[in-house]
Order: sequence, then C-alpha cells, then structure tokens
Amino acid sequence: MSAKKVDVKALQKTAIELRKGILQVVNSAKSGHPGGSLSAVEILISLYGYKMNHKPEDPNWEDRDRLIISKGHASPAAYVTLSHFGYFPKEELVTFRKLGARLQGHVHRKVPGVELNTGSLGHGLSVANGMALGARMRKKDFKAYCLMGDGEIQEGSVWEAAMTAAHFKLDNVCAIVDYNKIQENGLISDIMGLEPLAEKWKSFGWEVVSVDGHNLDELIKALDRFGTIKGKPMVIIANTVKGKGISFMENTCKWHGKAPNDEQLKEALSELE
Repeated sequence: MSAKKVDVKALQKTAIELRKGILQVVNSAKSGHPGGSLSAVEILISLYGYKMNHKPEDPNWEDRDRLIISKGHASPAAYVTLSHFGYFPKEELVTFRKLGARLQGHVHRKVPGVELNTGSLGHGLSVANGMALGARMRKKDFKAYCLMGDGEIQEGSVWEAAMTAAHFKLDNVCAIVDYNKIQENGLISDIMGLEPLAEKWKSFGWEVVSVDGHNLDELIKALDRFGTIKGKPMVIIANTVKGKGISFMENTCKWHGKAPNDEQLKEALSELE
C-alpha cells in the first residue's frame, strides 16, 4: 500500500511530456545524452512526483530530501523534471548547453534543485552517504537518494561507498541503479558484466529490491519500502530500456551523446502521441 495518495495515470502522462521535453532540449542544443535520460524518466517522476519531501519554491529548504544525480550526463532528464516541478521556468530549457547558460551538459549546483556537480562518475553515492551521516548527526529526518548509471557502478569507488553505507547502517540512504544494460560504447555484459548484481549488493549488506524501472506502481511500492527497513541501506535495481519510448533509440548505445536532427525529432515526437 502506498503511504500517500498518488495519481499514477497523471504521472504516466507526465512521463510522456518529459520524454518530449528531453528530445526537444537535446535537439535544440544539437548535443546531449537522450538515451540514458529517457531510461530514467519514471525513476525521477516517482521521486519528485511522489516520494521526496521537497519545496521547489525553496530549493535550499533545510529539511528537504536530497537526490544526487550521480549519472550527471542525464542532465536533460534532470532539467526537464526540475522545470516541470517548478524549480525554474520551462522557457529556460532552450538554453541547454548554450555558452554562459546555467543548464550545462552535466548537472551542477547553479541550477535550483541540483545538489551536487556531477559527471565524473562514481562519486555520487559517497556524497549521499555523507549527507545521510550529516542528517543523523544533526538529528534530521531527511533522506538521501542517489541515482546511478549501470556503467557507473563498474567504478570501484561505488563499492567502497556501498561498504561505508552498510558499515554505518545508513538506513536513510537509497541508491537507485538505472539498469538499462547499455553504456557509452556497448553492452554492459560485453564491457564489464555486473551480474549477479542483486546478490552483489546483498553481499555488501544492502536491502535489495528489483523492479521494472518504467512501471510507476512498482517504483512507488519499492520507494514505500524504503524507510521501513531499519539498520541498513537500500538499493533499487530499476530494470530499464535505454532510449525508452522511441523505437529507433531503444536498446542501442548510438544515442549516448548524440542528438536527434529535426526529422528524427519529428518522428520521435510522433511516437509519443
């Protein structure tokens, strides 16, 4: 059962609009990472639209939940989501990756709602741990979430952070792996396989939940479970599709760092109608 009321159908409609926004901003900039942005849409919606305590009108609210977008190259998804939820005007999205604009290619703290400059992979979970420890020391109730890419967790620093979170029993940390199984240059399984992924996290002392990362009901149920687990951190392995929703972008690494041209944009938007 969900801890609070949620209109899943409304969130599903939001997912369509966010996908359109992602395609439009990378087309406008003629650069960006649409594949890994499209795979993360439902994850971000379930956090900002349901689970997290946050105040767009007061991005630095002391008691807010924190989200570290460790896969910082998914900035199109992050910016479109933040603008949708009111952190800055949607009209600013056209400045994505423009010289002098704050909406740069990797997320950074000049953008309201962004907690950490990211893009150099493998650091986000350590920062989330630090925020969680800080909350404990200050006797605060806020949670720290960390969205990571699957290619990213090939980094050794992620597993050092995993050990740290388990050692300190950080039950206010929730890691989310966008497990689309494709990284910049090919399949995860070809470059450096991660399986058995769930068992690895379990062996590091984490509570593990695997879900369909595009199923909002499953994501919401998993996020509701977080907070009921005491004495250890939790990871959600969100099985996703790279380029989700666009037939010619799905399940390929070709759109990691490539923007659709105007004709491709038109075709992609038509698939979302």
